[in-house]
Amino acid sequence: MTVAAFSPRIARWLHDHDPSTPCLVLDLDVVTRRYHEQRAALPYATPYYAVKASPEPAVIALLVKLGACFDVASRAEIDLCLANGADPGSLSYGNTIKKSADIAYAHQRGVSTFVFDNVRELDKIAEAAPGAAVYCRLLSESAGARWRLGDNFGCSLEYAVELMTRAAQLGLRPYGLSFHVGSQQLEPARWEPNIAAAAEAFEKLRANDVELEMLNLGGGFPARYAEPVLPIIQFGKAIEQALDRWFPGARRPRIVTEPGRSISAEAGVLRTQVVSVREPFEGADRWVYLDAGRFGGLAETEGEAIQYRVETERGGPTQPVIMAGPTCDSIDVIYRDAAYALPQELEIGDRVDFLSAGAYTASYSSIGFNGFPPLPTHCIGGGS
Repeated sequence: MTVAAFSPRIARWLHDHDPSTPCLVLDLDVVTRRYHEQRAALPYATPYYAVKASPEPAVIALLVKLGACFDVASRAEIDLCLANGADPGSLSYGNTIKKSADIAYAHQRGVSTFVFDNVRELDKIAEAAPGAAVYCRLLSESAGARWRLGDNFGCSLEYAVELMTRAAQLGLRPYGLSFHVGSQQLEPARWEPNIAAAAEAFEKLRANDVELEMLNLGGGFPARYAEPVLPIIQFGKAIEQALDRWFPGARRPRIVTEPGRSISAEAGVLRTQVVSVREPFEGADRWVYLDAGRFGGLAETEGEAIQYRVETERGGPTQPVIMAGPTCDSIDVIYRDAAYALPQELEIGDRVDFLSAGAYTASYSSIGFNGFPPLPTHCIGGGS
């Protein structure tokens, strides 16, 4: 493994501290750089960091200092942001599935912006957070994304028009619309069809005397894993061109994004250790078992959707392997079909690093399946 393969600061820290594994190491200076790159690529948009991607207090505190807003999904994420200095007005409750008590709690703490995608959710908001600003999530395709979001969230354009009209009648502030093109979206053109649909909804609502103010483009901006990705600036240009076409001139609403992965992923390295190696027999595959797997931070390897860059300290000839985690669950397989090769001389105790692992790893790890503890995180840089 070469030091240049990832953050030099992380490489030095791992060398100097030799931490117990598995663990996640986050370089806060990389978070800062990625945040500024996002702002520069989409200067017309206000980023609401998706807290679920990496809810480390140090990351949240840093982003507060940088002036970020936050997309939150629960009471715990609200409390986390407020405890680290965020203004409640900078929070958007972006989960379409909320208990009435949680809506009321958020409203009492000063959160005034809520998403919904059905009439029952809208009615809950009207009762628990009277006068709040609401936006409706549109159902959208996620082709081109490595982590598709399915049809769990969002509604049709026609239903959104009905719901936003009802929001005004309920005394809520009909604030805007949102959509999401899927996580780790590789194709900049995927935003435009959704922007076009939103523009149609804006016009239909205007005919109903409902004037919306905001369009939330969601997240989906990619990080670099094993496959190359386009620079964030290309996404920014494609989206701006689409906005110019569908919301020309003064018709353009306030634009919001929800970046998470694109800000925190490349800041992290997940260090693991080889626990066991099962050599091939009778034509079988070589298996390498690590001390972190699907339950220990690598949940996004489900379906091999996210394929991390993997580095080892040991060099020499390599051979194909199946990588698996340490638990006794048969689904705890990291990569089986993807073409991963590790050194033939790999030994028990050797370190194996997963790069760009700063998003959706520690926040996804199990509380204690098989007795294994959650993935610990070390934050370095950024004045920490």
